[in-house]
Amino acid sequence: MTETDAHTAETPSRHSAPNAVEQYIAFWNTAAPDEQKRLAAIAFAQDVSYHAPVGIMRGADELIGFRNQFAQHSPGYVFQSRSEPQAHHGRVRLEWELIVADASFAAGTDMLELDEHGRIAAITGFLDRAPEGFEHADH
Repeated sequence: MTETDAHTAETPSRHSAPNAVEQYIAFWNTAAPDEQKRLAAIAFAQDVSYHAPVGIMRGADELIGFRNQFAQHSPGYVFQSRSEPQAHHGRVRLEWELIVADASFAAGTDMLELDEHGRIAAITGFLDRAPEGFEHADH
């Protein structure tokens, strides 16, 4: 097997990216605890990591806690894609927007790294437009 063949064998299929993005968006938008756990189990690798200006989290339980903490402060928010996600070699770039009270609250870009099963193993988040009053230095 060539080096290219070996690398390709470990890379998720190109069909994994749309599924991963769909599950990721659904995860951030669901409030039901059972559904959060179900989506986390299929969307995230067991040791998923999340690196963003607000902090570093590891594991689905920490992501669920973070999602629920945000929802307490901004009930009814919507997390949505701003454009068609771009994917290659097990990586996905997702440009997103948070809508709170029918208005744009924040926008950002998440880089998703998929494992060999097409689940999200790592997330690196960037704020393209931070919420009013948010200071990177504070986080």
